[in-house]
Amino acid sequence: MASADLRDELTCSICLNIYTDPVILTCGHSYCRVCIDNVLDTQVVRGYSCPECRQLFNTRPDLQRALRLRNIVESFLSTHPEQEEVGIACTYCDSPVPAAKTCLHCEASLCNKHLKKHSQSAEHVLTEPTTSLGDRKCSVHKKVLDYYCSEDAACICVYCSVGEHRGHAVETLNEASEKKKEKLRNILQKLTLKREEAEKSFQSLQELRREVSDKASGVTEEVTALIRGIKEQLEALEQRVLSEISRQEVQVSLRVSDLIRQLEIKKEDLSRKMGHIEELCNMMDPLTVLQGRESDSADYCDTEEGDNEDRERDDNKVRAVGDLDVGLISATLHSGLAGIVTGVKRQSLGLNTASDMLLDVNTAGNNVTVSGDMKTVSRSRINQSRPETPERFQSNQVLSSRSFSSGRHYWEVEGSESGGWVVGMAYRSIDRKGRQSEIGWNIKSWGLRRSWYNNQYYVRHDSKRIQLPPPCPPSSRRFGIFLDYEAGRLSFYDLCDPIRHLHTFTATFTEPLHAIFGVYGGNTWLRMY
Repeated sequence: MASADLRDELTCSICLNIYTDPVILTCGHSYCRVCIDNVLDTQVVRGYSCPECRQLFNTRPDLQRALRLRNIVESFLSTHPEQEEVGIACTYCDSPVPAAKTCLHCEASLCNKHLKKHSQSAEHVLTEPTTSLGDRKCSVHKKVLDYYCSEDAACICVYCSVGEHRGHAVETLNEASEKKKEKLRNILQKLTLKREEAEKSFQSLQELRREVSDKASGVTEEVTALIRGIKEQLEALEQRVLSEISRQEVQVSLRVSDLIRQLEIKKEDLSRKMGHIEELCNMMDPLTVLQGRESDSADYCDTEEGDNEDRERDDNKVRAVGDLDVGLISATLHSGLAGIVTGVKRQSLGLNTASDMLLDVNTAGNNVTVSGDMKTVSRSRINQSRPETPERFQSNQVLSSRSFSSGRHYWEVEGSESGGWVVGMAYRSIDRKGRQSEIGWNIKSWGLRRSWYNNQYYVRHDSKRIQLPPPCPPSSRRFGIFLDYEAGRLSFYDLCDPIRHLHTFTATFTEPLHAIFGVYGGNTWLRMY
């Protein structure tokens, strides 16, 4: 027999649980002793009968212990030790009532079997099973809490409603409960929306983290490849410079060796002459000394007369040997380094250096001067009397001739220690006169400004000023500017050691951007690199 079928056979038809101390009636039906005793207690007036077959008994039937059934139950429970669900016991039959109701009017917990007559009357208020019936009644009048006073936010009984809560806004518990549920549903709906928004933000941040991680990996690969390339170029440059040094060393060594051989020959000749002269000097016979060969005398005379000339000729030969050409070595080294640096600037992380950017003198105001190389703008006390055109600023500003409509670009600017200046980016459609033409005082320009009167630095866009965080002022006068057009990012950096980020503007650029410069008061100047 299947376990489920056996369980059904071992279930009391009153409490619907496995038999506890099972007993048997004379009709053959078995029950828990407590369950059948409770039923028989309720049948005193009407007469006794079996709850299942309705067989009548003249007297209260004797309850015989069902020993065999008890053994079967114990054996079943020993092999199926799962916990029986324990709930609130039915007031009439002690059966657990986890899925039935509690009648507040009768103060009784009811199983499904004893629930029918209580559910047919309006005065029998039913609720979920509970063991704390006292919490459902008024503590003063001991009556069921049927109403809710919204003014005092309290559950009350019928006597409370006509007593201390008379005149208050009173409604039934069901009405008040539905209203509160409606509010809770609205709150739940709002919380659900907030949770959905939080979930979207969470997903966005997760995606951003993945994107940053992927981007970091990509940039790491680019930097690694770039540094590897630099190392290879430096190694090649090292070999080239060392080869040049070795070549020069060999040339000098060859010249020195040749001169050494010449001097060795000269030393041998001089030694020979010295030996002959010493022989003559050591002779005692005057006749022999005086009758020496004429050539020896001539050589002796040449030696006496040519000392200075020989010394000068030898010095010239030594000087002619020369030295290492350090200038050529330095030129080779620096030329190679410059080429490497230029290459790095061009290929660094897909970055385009704007070192070829020039100022557009046609936009320069009349109180600024532009250098001959179109790289420096200065404040001028003399009106330059340039022709008035729609392109020219009336203020002390100037645009770059080059514009940027895509890509990533970097350049550097140096500013004067005194005076006030502004550097940034602007659309060419920026106004040319009035406050709306000044850098940062409109939606068409973004600028980093040095205040001339307090040496403070700040950024401005759309007339909104943002003070730079400490340390301020920046520790250097040279600044890096980075533009990522597609990403809508314009960043400023203080080129101190270490380099410090100052501020980043974010925007959706809709027109080509030009670099823009403004100089105000005193000996103020700005220079591009």
